[in-house]
Amino acid sequence: MTFEYAKYLDEKDELKNFRRKFYMPTIKGNPVIYFCGNSLGLQPVKAKEYFEAELEDWATLGVEGHFHGRNPWLHYHKSFTNSLTKITGAKISEVVAMNTLTTNLHLLLTTFYRPTSKRYKIITEAGSFSSDIYALNSQVKLHGRNPKKTIIELKPRKGEYTLRTEDIVKQIERNKGSLALVMMGGVNYYTGQAFD
Repeated sequence: MTFEYAKYLDEKDELKNFRRKFYMPTIKGNPVIYFCGNSLGLQPVKAKEYFEAELEDWATLGVEGHFHGRNPWLHYHKSFTNSLTKITGAKISEVVAMNTLTTNLHLLLTTFYRPTSKRYKIITEAGSFSSDIYALNSQVKLHGRNPKKTIIELKPRKGEYTLRTEDIVKQIERNKGSLALVMMGGVNYYTGQAFD
């Protein structure tokens, strides 16, 4: 592919105008190519406007912003329900947008991590998002266990960058007598690996 052909494809791209909807960072005054959309992503140009509107409603309405704000807060979570059903394939009654990732992990772990004297170990992938590991560590400590002896972090084979499904299954089999939980994201935030 030539540079000219790449420019031609850029011109034909239906999404080319979306670039203007985001602030593009610079380093030492030079524009950069930004591929880090897995966590924070780029700031939308409209973000400040939206935040300021919410802050203004809070300042002028106080608690009444729950009912009388430009975007009333009481049922704010419902505005995401239809989008979430399309992403997850779930029913409207089965999804809700709430809390932060770490809070939701704590809620899930409180429900699903029920260690016993024999079954207490947790399997997760090494290099999980930091807050995932913090949540696992705090839940393990809450149950009086040592995270280093309880949490099994799976790493790719030497010279590889992603986990093999067979290696995950092998660790589950190896630890089946002491395993209480397997917690892995659908997609590793760092490598982009989608797990089976």
